[in-house]
This record gives sequence, C-alpha cells and structure tokens, in this order.
Amino acid sequence: MFRFIPNVLLKQLYTRSSLRNTPTGFTFSLKNRLADAQFTGLTQVRIDGEAYPVDAFTLELDGQEAIRVSAISTKNPLKFPLRRKVTVQATAAPLITGRHTIELILQSQPFGRLTIMIEDELQVDQAQHQGAGVQKNATIPRHPVDDMSPEIIRERQDFLRQYTQTLPNYLTTVPFDPALVRGNCEQFVGVAQVPIGLVGPLRINGEHAQGDFLIPLATTEGTLVASYNRGIKLLNQCGGVTCTVLDEGMQRAPVFVMHDARAARDLSRWVADHEPELRSEAESTSRFARLRYITPYQAGRMLFLRFGYTTGDAAGQNMVSKATLAACNYLLQQVAGVEHFYLESNMATDKKPSFVNTLQTRGKRVTAEVTIPKDLLLRELQVEPEQLDRHARIGNVGAFMAGTNNNGLHSVNGLAALFIATGQDVACLAESSAAITTSELLPNGDLYGSITLPSLIVGTVGGGTGLPTQQECLNILGCSGTGQVYKFAEIVAGVVAAGELSLAAAISSLDWVSSHESARQSKS
Repeated sequence: MFRFIPNVLLKQLYTRSSLRNTPTGFTFSLKNRLADAQFTGLTQVRIDGEAYPVDAFTLELDGQEAIRVSAISTKNPLKFPLRRKVTVQATAAPLITGRHTIELILQSQPFGRLTIMIEDELQVDQAQHQGAGVQKNATIPRHPVDDMSPEIIRERQDFLRQYTQTLPNYLTTVPFDPALVRGNCEQFVGVAQVPIGLVGPLRINGEHAQGDFLIPLATTEGTLVASYNRGIKLLNQCGGVTCTVLDEGMQRAPVFVMHDARAARDLSRWVADHEPELRSEAESTSRFARLRYITPYQAGRMLFLRFGYTTGDAAGQNMVSKATLAACNYLLQQVAGVEHFYLESNMATDKKPSFVNTLQTRGKRVTAEVTIPKDLLLRELQVEPEQLDRHARIGNVGAFMAGTNNNGLHSVNGLAALFIATGQDVACLAESSAAITTSELLPNGDLYGSITLPSLIVGTVGGGTGLPTQQECLNILGCSGTGQVYKFAEIVAGVVAAGELSLAAAISSLDWVSSHESARQSKS
C-alpha cells in the first residue's frame, strides 16, 4: 500500500504533546496511522540539532516490555501494528522547558527508511491532588492491548460506581460476550437497552427484496410503531410498495493546497490524465472498494477531489478512507508543489446533510413508490387524495422556506428505529434522512406517491451489524451478511414510505395530536 511515504504523511506518525521528561531522561511516542509495519532499526536521533547515541534509546510497544534499540534488526524486528503506539525512551539529561526540534531516522518494513522531523513542546506534568477515594481528575481505566478482557471491564465498572457514587445495574448487565464489541466501542462498560416493536409484514415489490417482511423497529417514541403499522396495512392493500435501488457511491474528499490557482488547475488536469494509476493504488487496499470517479472542485489555490467508490455490502466509510489515502500517497510522490494536504476536506460531508449528496448520491439512492386507490384512502385513513396532495404541495413551500434537506415529513423516524435495530451507524442519519417526495393525482382520482432517499448509508456487514441483537434483527429481515445490502436498502425505503403515508394521513385527518395524547394517557 505505501511503498514510499511523503513527508506530509510522515509527520502524522509522531504523537504531538507526547514529549516529556522522565527520572532517567525523556520520552515521546509514535502511533501507526498508516498500515501494519515493523521497525528494524533506529539509526539517528537529534534533538535541537544535537545527536544522541542510539544505544541510549529503548522502544516499547504499548503493553509490552521495552526493547533496546541495539537488539532490533531485520532478523529481530519490533512489530508496529496499525493504530498501536510505540514509546521511545531515552537515558540522557532531561530537556529544558519549551519547544524542541526532533529528528528521527528509522528503518522499517515495508516502508524502508523513515525520516521524521517535527517540533513539539515539552509537557510538564502537574502534581496530582492527594486524597481518599477516586479523584475527580482520575482517568478511566483501560488496557493498552486487551481492553475488552473481563478484568478491565470490571475495573471500569467499579471506577464508574466509585466516581459517580451510583449503582448502575441494567447498564452493566451484559447478556452477551463483551469480546463481540471489540472494534465497535472503546472503554466498554455496558449496554443501552432500547425497546423493539414489530410491524408488518410489509409487502415489498423490489428487484432484490421480494415478498412479505416483518420489520423490527427500536424506539422509545410512543405511537411510532403503531403509525408505521398503519401505513404498512395500507401499502399491503395496494398490492405492496415498489422499491428500486437507483445508484450507489461512498466518497472521500481530500484537498490539496498549491502555490496558486494555476498550479491547482494543473493538478486537476494531472489527476484526470492519471486516473487509471490512482484507481490501481486505491483498489489495491481492498477486495471490495472500486473507484468509480474522481470529481475535481477548485476554489482559489485549493483543489478538492471527490473520490467516489462502490463498497460491496459494507457502508464503507473506513474502506474508502484507506483507499483514498493510498491514491493520495501516490499523487504526493509524483507531483511537486503540494503545500498542504488533508485526507478529508469536509466535502464528502460525512454525517452532515448536503445538496451534493442529494444530487450525486452517497450510500444508496433508492426510491419507494405506490399508487393508492381513492376509495382505499377514504375507507382506511379517512382522508381524500386531494387533501394529501394539497398538503404535500403546501409542505414543499414550507420546506423551501425552512431550508430543509427533505420535503417529506419524518423519514428519520423509521430510519433511526431501523438503524438502531440493525446495527447501522446512527450518526449517518444526518445524511440518510434526506428525502425527495412526490405526489400526483391521477385522472381516475387515485393518488401516486414516491419517496427517494438519495443518501441512504447502510450495510449488512461490518460496523455494528455483527453484534448479537443487531444480527438477529438483520436475520429477521433475511438481510444478514454478504449479498444482501440492496435487498436491505429496498426494505428500508419501503418502511420509510409507510411512515410518510401514515403521518400525512394523520395530519390531514386531524388524528395526529389525538394519537399522541392517547399514548400519553396510556402511561398514566
């Protein structure tokens, strides 16, 4: 992946604010943010231009014993896994307070020789206040290697009780092996239990989802489940909802700052000419990431590049980050004059609504549509098609005036309930809630309606989809594992359509407030 690392990336290996004096000298740390590697030697250390003998240093991978540099070689390398930290310790005179220039030359596999030059300020540890019990400046217990062992989890739970003087029970009662959470949650102490209601079966007439599906919805909002069930009943009486995946894409948007606008324009042309090479570098990082396009956007001397991928059955944000970093690494090797580089410029709009996603797709773009007979609307929902259509048109004006990303009513309600139940990244509701609704009165008096979700970010593998409850909910839908993401996207769109129809009818028929009031009184 990284045959050569440009200086702009090398600096990221150093952990800023890690420089400290110790009783025997000083220390600082490196963190691997690139790819699995091995150290095979340390050939030079300079602090403020002064050379230090390399045998004065030890390297300590977090959670392991320190190793003298003289004991590290190509035959006896020190492993440096991705996202792990190595502490560099020196036996030497302490450093004076202030900023220092550090220069390191390391030998590694597969990167070869690494020269790191960085400035850092010496950190001075403040004396800790003494006293009984857990201090308010105490840190949460964690283990540098196995932070999901039963022992460290119990230690954190005890710390929580002592620090807060509370006795949580439901929070700390975990009904599954906590090791299953590894990679999903750091500093784990327990689980949040959210009620799940069942709606359906919902008939989906999709290209991938075909048939009747029971839908698990995780929510604490009264009437939500009942409302979606009402919408599903009507959709089923229409013969089901037709759902279609239209497009897909997951983006990462790096930015390159050049000397001037002309240099940025030239870089844009270089990217267009070398897209095959950039694609090869990006796709070498994954079996599933496939680069579809690189779209340039220029502002002054800044060139923003929007890399768009398909990512198989995963939502894919981490996958495309790794792929794009590899492509950018290749670019930085080949192109001179890049003054600054950032892997993300905010133009991918991770976990934020945006017009670019509405137009160009992020995640899956999927549409659900249905034609509802007039007599069915009157009989089941006590509302005429003209009322619903008029309300939709008025809602378009209201949404425009408010500047929303959605001219529908509440797509995020069903999305949030499904996301929590099936282990999706709930922060992606910011993008996924975008919706484009249309309605049309047909000549025979029936009502056609559709809702398009242009940036539905879902997956059936990876992330939280493998957690026990979430995997069971995906299994209920028949959507767990590979080859299921399009089916799942169609089901999600169908559920959202049911919710839109139900709430629109409730507002138009004045049932909306009374339904919530009834639910409130039932708790009294």
